[in-house]
Amino acid sequence: MTRTRLVLLGTNGGPVVRLNRASPAQVVLVDAAAYLVDCGEGVVRQLVAAGVAPASVRHLFITHHHADHNIGYGGLLMGAWVSGLDGVLTAHGPPPLASMTEAFFAMNDFDLRMRASSTGRTALADLVAVDEFVDPGVVFEDPRVTVTAARVPHPPIHQAYAFRFDGPDRSIVISGDTARSDELVAFARGADVLVHEVYYPPAIAQMAALDMRCASTLAEHIVACHTSVDEVGEIAAAAGVATLVLSHFVPGDASVPDEVWAERARRRFGGQVIVGRDLLEV
Repeated sequence: MTRTRLVLLGTNGGPVVRLNRASPAQVVLVDAAAYLVDCGEGVVRQLVAAGVAPASVRHLFITHHHADHNIGYGGLLMGAWVSGLDGVLTAHGPPPLASMTEAFFAMNDFDLRMRASSTGRTALADLVAVDEFVDPGVVFEDPRVTVTAARVPHPPIHQAYAFRFDGPDRSIVISGDTARSDELVAFARGADVLVHEVYYPPAIAQMAALDMRCASTLAEHIVACHTSVDEVGEIAAAAGVATLVLSHFVPGDASVPDEVWAERARRRFGGQVIVGRDLLEV
């Protein structure tokens, strides 16, 4: 019987590197097939820690081009290749994914040529394909899963997406970075699992009160283009999902206990609430 699983590889929100949470990434596993969503810093190490061979990833889906979600892209390509990639790895995402890929190959040309020559491996460029899309809808389909993208509000980025994985036994929606979105509610309707980003309003209010221009500006940005944990509970309830998984935590440190995140989400959602952590399997 086919089994669809989700492993949270990194649950931190934002580009600051933390010891308790890795950068954003998650992998959907349908039997032995691995579909990676986002590739933050250290994603290859997190795949290995989760027991997923980097060379088994054949499809990567990037929600949007903020560094915390894509800075591990080159590392993923290299990590999959040196660990035995023997088929095409396709990267799916919005522009400028194609030019980013070209830049990676240009930057690493010397190393890639040297390794191909000294190991006899197929050139990495022959094993990477790019599927750049600019519109929502079905972006990938194979016998195991259908992957659909929905545009979400994450200003000032216009090309930001949520992804829905519809497999034979369950449906999983990953919000990406987004402000509260009625479109996302409709997109997630009836899903078994919704993985949604969250911020904790009191922590953002404290940040905004700091007598520092950068702190108040960042606080305004977070409120404008992310979703509070209270709103996430509303979204999950409106979408009628069975399980809500909190991830992409802001703040991503240990200052907000797990039970606080869960309690705030449960105020408006009666289903199962899971406070995400790195390497958690759902």
